[in-house]
Amino acid sequence: MFNFEDANKKSKENMDTLKSYASLTKAFQAIATEAADYSKKAFEDSVAHIEKISTVKSVEAAFELQTSYVKTAYEGYVAEATKIGEMYADLAKDTYKPYEAPVAKATAAVKAAVAA
Repeated sequence: MFNFEDANKKSKENMDTLKSYASLTKAFQAIATEAADYSKKAFEDSVAHIEKISTVKSVEAAFELQTSYVKTAYEGYVAEATKIGEMYADLAKDTYKPYEAPVAKATAAVKAAVAA
């Protein structure tokens, strides 16, 4: 016999899953935008550095400028990698949320079966 309550419950679960896919898409778009923005900024900084270093008259000044640029570029890269890593961690947490209840229910059922 068809049970409307079960059908309604399944429909709600499916809608929640679809909502999680929409948030998943938004998170991937945010990560892609962040990566593109960083790449653009890094390229612009690199071009500006090349322009600066091409006007330097001494080897010592060029070495100092290059050292400063490498340090700044490295720090920027580490900060950006950390930020994107955190975005991926948040994405993983948000992706798992719709499955927390069914997994907990299945785990409890398995524990009950083992205990019996």
